Amino acid sequence: MTSLRKLGSSDLDVFPLSLGGNVFGWTADEAQSFAVLDAYTAAGGNFVDTADTYSAWVPGNEGGESETVLGDWLAARGNRADVVVATKVGAHPRYKGLSGVNIKAAADASLRRLKTDYIDLYYTHFDDPSVPVEEIITALDELVRAGKVRAIAASNLSPERLQESLDLSDREGLARYVALQPRYNLVSRDSYEGPLRDVASRAGLAVVPYSSLASGFLTGKYRAGAVVDSARAGSAGAHLESERGQRVLAALDEVARERGAEVATVALAWLASRPTVVAPIASARTVEQLPALLGVAELVLTDAELGRLTSASG
Repeated sequence: MTSLRKLGSSDLDVFPLSLGGNVFGWTADEAQSFAVLDAYTAAGGNFVDTADTYSAWVPGNEGGESETVLGDWLAARGNRADVVVATKVGAHPRYKGLSGVNIKAAADASLRRLKTDYIDLYYTHFDDPSVPVEEIITALDELVRAGKVRAIAASNLSPERLQESLDLSDREGLARYVALQPRYNLVSRDSYEGPLRDVASRAGLAVVPYSSLASGFLTGKYRAGAVVDSARAGSAGAHLESERGQRVLAALDEVARERGAEVATVALAWLASRPTVVAPIASARTVEQLPALLGVAELVLTDAELGRLTSASG
């Protein structure tokens, strides 16, 4: 049985792979989503990541489709207490931004769709520089005090605003961010490694990276001349044209071959080994895609293998 990891300073213990819910109600219909969730939890997984805006970008959708699928699954399985549910506020078309009033209204809407009376981990999805951190943190603190949210976190936040938020929480005794969700993977390191990682490390935040497989590029299925049927093929394919992308793919192929592992598993294992990272997020549209992701819980790369991947991605 894979051991769970402590999520920062919270009392949440999570599986070392967070299942991304961005595909639920988008490229995975309800039946596929239920099958993926069943297989993930059967393998010991307990950490599901969604957002109130998923998947508002799809014609005909209004946002909240992913939360609705997840809520229906939790209700059908009767397993709410066994699953750490993470969702986000700030980008839903009807609940834009991080004003205190909006945060609380959006949380109530998320709770209705999730068919639950509490959210385990509540992220601010994107920063809203028009709102002072005092207003954001105070609203989040009120949700925690009301029992609607167990722990709070931030995504897509600058080092300066993150530090300001943490300082405010410490000074005023308010709820404090326990986790950070940045874009971070073998071909996108620069925006996280630096001041943002320094703040996260000093503050003891658990880092839960999104885009862990670079829109599927780091699964190895995107190759020169290959045609991949995926809604994310455009963004993934762009990495093929970069020298860094090709170097990383070559190093991943080599390590995967030597270890008898999937390319995606190796890419996630590199990420999981990085300082501050607790659980990379990756999504699966089908049950068949899950084993390569779940493998991160078991694969520990050697220092030499990690060094090869790190220098290839430098």
